[in-house]
Amino acid sequence: MVLGMAEGHSPGSPTRDEAWFDQLFAEHAVSVHRYFVRRAPRQEAEDLAAEVFAVAWRRRDSIPEEFTLPWLYKTASYVLSNHRRKPTLTLLADYGAGSDDDRSRSIDPAELVVEDDDVRRAMARLSARDRKVLMLHAWEGLDGEGLAKALGVTRGGAAAALSRARARLREAWAT
Repeated sequence: MVLGMAEGHSPGSPTRDEAWFDQLFAEHAVSVHRYFVRRAPRQEAEDLAAEVFAVAWRRRDSIPEEFTLPWLYKTASYVLSNHRRKPTLTLLADYGAGSDDDRSRSIDPAELVVEDDDVRRAMARLSARDRKVLMLHAWEGLDGEGLAKALGVTRGGAAAALSRARARLREAWAT
């Protein structure tokens, strides 16, 4: 069954009821949560993801069916921006790109620290826009039309933004 479609409904009349929302949540909750784990303190990721799904419920009639996940990522970027405007004290150690369980046990932790520090330094040299483009592509797996929808630009604009961001990352990495 297509997300948002109930039996007996035509493709032009999606049912956006609790069953639709349950399916939306089941299909995308992990992806949205991971989006926040990679960008915010781990202990706040669950609350931020819940906020995205609260917005999705309120705006369920405006979510494009064929681009549900990009719409959720775009909403997540707004939620994160609003969250970051709130005055808080956060330790750098609270930020991370996954749990310890996600990392291979065969890799020397010292190597990960060096690589993580190098990546963080290079990414810190980029604009917020370039970081967003790269993270949506590399971490969230968006490209083409999905990346364009998440960024709110045309497909060509998304491709150009990704190309420019990659070039700037190469420059930042080299310095």
